[in-house]
Amino acid sequence: MTAAEWRKTARIILTSRLMDIIEETELAPKGKVLYQFSARGHELAQAVLSVQLNHKHDAAAVYYRSRPFVLGAGMTAEEGFAGPLAKIGSRNGGRDIGVVHNLVSRGGVTVLPASGDVGAQYTPATGWAQAVAYRSEIMGDAEWRGACAVAMGGDASCASNGFWSALTIAATQNYPIIFFIEDNNFGISVRGNFQTPGGNIAKNLANFSDLLVLDGDGADPAEADALISQAVDHVRRRVSPVLLRLAVPRICGHSGADNQSYKSSEERAVETERDPIPRLKAFLIKKKILNTKQWNDLELDVDREVRTALESALAQAEPPTENIREFLFASDGKTQKAGGMAAEGIAHKIGDTIPEAGSRMNLVDAVRRTLETEIDANNRVLVFGEDVGVKGGVHGATIGLQSKFGKNRVFDTSLSEEGIIGRSIGMAYAGLVPVPEIQFRKYLDPAMEQINDCGTIRWRTNNEFAAPVVVRIPVGHSKRTGDPWHSVSGEAIFAHTQGWRIAMPSNAADAAGLLRTALRSNDPVFFLEHRNLLDTAAGRAPYPGDNYVVPFGKAALVQEGTQVTVVAWGEMVHRVKEASQKFGNTVEILDLRTICPWDKEAVLRSVRKTNRCLIAHEDAITAGFGAEIAAVLAKECFEFLDAPIERIAVPDVPIPYNLKQMDAVIPTVPDISEALQKLLDF
Repeated sequence: MTAAEWRKTARIILTSRLMDIIEETELAPKGKVLYQFSARGHELAQAVLSVQLNHKHDAAAVYYRSRPFVLGAGMTAEEGFAGPLAKIGSRNGGRDIGVVHNLVSRGGVTVLPASGDVGAQYTPATGWAQAVAYRSEIMGDAEWRGACAVAMGGDASCASNGFWSALTIAATQNYPIIFFIEDNNFGISVRGNFQTPGGNIAKNLANFSDLLVLDGDGADPAEADALISQAVDHVRRRVSPVLLRLAVPRICGHSGADNQSYKSSEERAVETERDPIPRLKAFLIKKKILNTKQWNDLELDVDREVRTALESALAQAEPPTENIREFLFASDGKTQKAGGMAAEGIAHKIGDTIPEAGSRMNLVDAVRRTLETEIDANNRVLVFGEDVGVKGGVHGATIGLQSKFGKNRVFDTSLSEEGIIGRSIGMAYAGLVPVPEIQFRKYLDPAMEQINDCGTIRWRTNNEFAAPVVVRIPVGHSKRTGDPWHSVSGEAIFAHTQGWRIAMPSNAADAAGLLRTALRSNDPVFFLEHRNLLDTAAGRAPYPGDNYVVPFGKAALVQEGTQVTVVAWGEMVHRVKEASQKFGNTVEILDLRTICPWDKEAVLRSVRKTNRCLIAHEDAITAGFGAEIAAVLAKECFEFLDAPIERIAVPDVPIPYNLKQMDAVIPTVPDISEALQKLLDF
């Protein structure tokens, strides 16, 4: 680095160290800071990295000990204090812990929203790296050429699923990313050899194909500079990804509540001796970048700046409470600063709500046709997942798309749902429209950490970031069989997962309209395709046109009736319709079409007319989404009801493999008819 860059590095390090000391000795003891995670010992490597990530489209995924890096990326000391103090001027407006950082680019590196989950930073960073390659090489955007991503983590995070998934993705595809491992040999109190065999991830990966592995002392200025410079240059030239392990001392405890009783006095003394600040001072003086007086003057200057920043942060107002529900979803006129097309000022097409009279087709064909037209119309749309390429997906929804649009637009992934969803988040941050496919609902379970994080990004960054992704998942039983692994419906769990829109069409026309709405949305969406409707007569409908959209939150009136309302969605709509035939015009059927948002007004209006309600779904009955609808009706329709609200759903057992057993748990047409008769007879 240049002399000027070293002086900047010194200022970052001294600022971070003093802020940690103030929080540990002044603010935390007084209860003003409740979560304190010191970076003492880690500062040098992070500061050097922050200086060298100087491309406007560089990005870094950070973790709870990354404040020195975020300060180097442009966060002010006042913002840094305001976070742990939970003041209005914090980076998240008081909504999240102050050490869970985010920072929209201030001319340099973007700090991607951190997660409170260890290891969750790796796959989103890989997604950003993939977006760098895609935007520069496929979209031809020269501004993105030479950019890179960095995933920062401690040594203990190398035991996580996210780390290994991201490493596999990056190394097999040569994405420009650095895995920046700050190894202090402890995960809270657990030593490194419990996390990594032998205690050194660099040694273990020395023979890992298509990966440059570097290892050194992150507390030594010259060595840290040389290794970080080598790593950054290597990925900018797209030679291969890099794993850079830097040994650093953790002079502090894991957090403010940790007294490090698990370390011997000799170990703590050795860590203090490795403190990077005295070593940096000696290095700068030796290199004649600063003399002793200039170093002392810098310390005084930093002390004045930090104390002034502290006073300003303490004087900040408490964040407001009246808007705490805002930003769970996108809102008109309040666009996020980073993530999705909207942040770049690119508007999606509005679409037509009046369908054309096209030829009838299967639901899966309508999904494929919609994907095809949207990929063709928008070069930011990417479709991917396990077996979606040459094979065309295990359900056939992507047949022919790779041959038409190429392997950069429609591609296969490694077998890791955590990696599929995590990389989607990073790609969305970089302005792409990722459309991952998960083969079956049960297979999503390893990715639930990323799913939960994704839904709250907009809210917990106070509308700074968003990650609009569309996750397609076939759900429910099939026409051939069920079983506990491939036949899960599970939409109630999604309904309880904050920040996600949920669509579940019952026919091909709605599938096309809802999927197109999802692909043009500014929020993350689950698009659930019932397996028993993909290629069966029940799901067929006229194709509604290549610009048709169905607004979310608008139920379809499938059938008018006078004496009982049935609310259903997905495949259950067709069973309800068949069961209702024996009752003439008495049964009104509403197909919700979307679970979040759901059309509460349409349901209330119908029940106030018919005075009875049956809710039918395939998900398990206890805490199924039908319970939410029933609770709303009990509160807002009580005086209109002439009979109890009834639910019919799968009892609390998995879906069986044997067909007769399956019919014994999934509500059949006779089961629904019996439930309707009881309601009408009440």
